[in-house]
Amino acid sequence: MTLQTIKSLDGNVEYVLLPLAVYKALRQPIEKELSRISTEIDENDYVVFDPADYVDNPIALARIKAHVRQTELAERLGVSQAYISKVEHQEKVSPLFLSKVKAALSEKRRRS
Repeated sequence: MTLQTIKSLDGNVEYVLLPLAVYKALRQPIEKELSRISTEIDENDYVVFDPADYVDNPIALARIKAHVRQTELAERLGVSQAYISKVEHQEKVSPLFLSKVKAALSEKRRRS
């Protein structure tokens, strides 16, 4: 069985993705071990997840932080979802388009 791994920014394997059957088989022993060591864990052992640590594109980052899907952003801007995807995969984004995206995302917040 080949397992997928997720690496940290420094390239070290940090997580392993398990098939559900394997997880279910291991869940009880894992929970038992976690409850045993939970008293030893310090709050400083955890790092808050920040998408900015993993997402370089400012449009993708703004969209993710606003909890908006590509399709929803595309609809607000009058473009296709494919176009949003293309722009989010570019290294550089025009300041004009970024300002339009931010306006569309703030408009969504005002309407909610």
